[in-house]
Amino acid sequence: MADLHGFDATQVEPAGDFAPLPAGQYLCIATDSQMKPTKRGDGKYLQVELEVLEGEHKGRKLWDRFVLEHANERTVAIARSSLAGLCTAVGVPRPRDSAELHNVPVLVKVACTKRTDTGEITNTVKGYAKRGGAQPSVAHSTAGGGVPWRR
Repeated sequence: MADLHGFDATQVEPAGDFAPLPAGQYLCIATDSQMKPTKRGDGKYLQVELEVLEGEHKGRKLWDRFVLEHANERTVAIARSSLAGLCTAVGVPRPRDSAELHNVPVLVKVACTKRTDTGEITNTVKGYAKRGGAQPSVAHSTAGGGVPWRR
């Protein structure tokens, strides 16, 4: 058991809705990033946490994953293309550390996709663009079981 002495739920805003964000474009910043092993342990991916900065969904979080080490070369190529889109949007073309991608407002194109494992609808990042720039790039990760972007 844990001591909760002093906690008063009436003084705290309850956690909000966990429904996916509607598809669209959102002004976001990357707030965190970590390199993680893939579920099967056969590669590594960079997970980037994004936070919506304005509008009705201000404060909501999104995650994008870039599989940078994997036996499937196509998977890595797609991830590198997506990561290049984020790097370009934040103005850091040659990052030495993923933290260099944090705290720079960017436009994020978000789609809703159906997960292949659970059938649930989830958000998938489809591209990035500079704030006030053109439409987000079409590079895309495969986070959430989405289908890779095809040209």
